[in-house]
Amino acid sequence: MAAVQQFQRSLFRGARLAAATHNSNYSRNRSSSASSNGYNFELNDTQKEFQEIARKFTREEIIPVAAEYDRTGNYPWDLVKKAHSIGLMNGHVPEEYGGIGAGVFDGCIVAEELAYGCTGIMTALEANGLGQTPVLVAGNHEQKKKYFGRQIEEPLLAAYAVTEPGAGSDVNGTKTRAEKKGDEWILNGQKMWITNGGVANWYFVLARTNPDPKVPASKAFTGFIVEREWEGVTPGRKEINMGQRASDTRGITFEDVRIPKENVLVGEGQGFKVAMATFDKTRPPVAAGAVGLAQRCLDEASRYSLERKTFGVPIAQHQAVAFMLADMAIGVETGRLAWMRSAWQVDNGIRNTYAASIAKCHAADIANKCATDAVQIFGGNGFNTEYPVEKLMRDAKIYQIYEGTSQIQRVIISKSLIERAKELA
Repeated sequence: MAAVQQFQRSLFRGARLAAATHNSNYSRNRSSSASSNGYNFELNDTQKEFQEIARKFTREEIIPVAAEYDRTGNYPWDLVKKAHSIGLMNGHVPEEYGGIGAGVFDGCIVAEELAYGCTGIMTALEANGLGQTPVLVAGNHEQKKKYFGRQIEEPLLAAYAVTEPGAGSDVNGTKTRAEKKGDEWILNGQKMWITNGGVANWYFVLARTNPDPKVPASKAFTGFIVEREWEGVTPGRKEINMGQRASDTRGITFEDVRIPKENVLVGEGQGFKVAMATFDKTRPPVAAGAVGLAQRCLDEASRYSLERKTFGVPIAQHQAVAFMLADMAIGVETGRLAWMRSAWQVDNGIRNTYAASIAKCHAADIANKCATDAVQIFGGNGFNTEYPVEKLMRDAKIYQIYEGTSQIQRVIISKSLIERAKELA
């Protein structure tokens, strides 16, 4: 493990040096350089290295077993352990706590590659990052050292526990409550649809700590780090979902769970802000995953269109099919640019809520359209489990639902547009 961490750090430090050199050269030459427009769509050498590691892992480890995990619904522990051993997990953990401090953009590169092989397995890995991010953005030194440290040493997982049976998009409807008793908080309630719910070592839990219904959401909730092994924490049965079946999704019940004060994130009443800040960093990787699935749909459909013949020629030569492939390619490329922009913004300290919602919404819709079109191009074979595209179609749907539905993304986008219009009025 130490060797892997050292390899990761050397790669990342090399990237920083290369970037610094590039920026220095750019500053000297910007008056005469053709690249002075400020845009750069080329990955640096380290990013290419991470991309290749993830791509190789996907081709050799994920794709050969994806259909079997989908059939059985078993959790891919062996792949989690392998991904951990080669540095494909916990990349965003700061160097101070044993990670390499990779940015959101770097994580998205990996996420897209893994999703190409199986978005269920990718979600199993990516949900760990979702669970960690509240601690990343709001945790203190002791919290980061304790909870990131154990995950660097072992392939342990975290989960993000916010959604409830009656509170998904409407976070203000959260019923789970925490009451302060001396130096502890007593947690009671139920969460639902929690990814990694049955396999996580610890959870980020959002709970109402101010019972007054008139108090705004921004002050009514508190975020806690809750350990799986604490008394009163009970994961429910694994849910059997339409797609992404390798992912572990469960309800979790909390009954008189005692939380020490040191496991509060930031402070009382700050939980909603922590939860929302998390999405700015985690929606770009979700968008990247959707793009990875869409790319797989395009590749499978393109190959099949050259193999399948009708009326004496490959179906790729029929304009109806060729144009479907072209539209899929347009979606994949624009979806990729969208996640890249939103990830670049947050890595550069620019608030990316608007761009992240566009990326997540657009990529989710594109993944579903590409999956539907891929099934159509495969025809009757596309409806059969012997071919890969029916799984892609089932896996795609959740992208329009989790981490904020496509409708919620449109609410966020439209509100931003309205605010901008008011400023211009």
